[in-house]
Amino acid sequence: MNLYHCMIELKSEARALAFAAAVDGWMAYLKSAGLVLDWRLMRRKLGLASGRHTDFLLEIALPDMAALDAAFTLLANADEQATRRYDQMHQMIAEVQVGLYRPYPDPAQRERIALI
Repeated sequence: MNLYHCMIELKSEARALAFAAAVDGWMAYLKSAGLVLDWRLMRRKLGLASGRHTDFLLEIALPDMAALDAAFTLLANADEQATRRYDQMHQMIAEVQVGLYRPYPDPAQRERIALI
């Protein structure tokens, strides 16, 4: 399993509940397509954060790297419904930073694997 983290700041005119509904629509679409295992949207509590911590954190659980690639492919070749759902969410975002994580330590110990 891999965890795709998205640290998100909304545009000043965006409404938090509308954003949450749009994320739900997009993530439900990806989950129904079998591309994500689960997801959760969290919001910073009481404005408490340091450094680069943003207002929202979206955590997406993916079964493997192939699912992440398939999700990006789906977006690149999206039909009208997928494009609409994605755009509803994305138009509210001012800034996003992403990271891909995995449980650690893992059995493969990928730090030791290199092509060169």
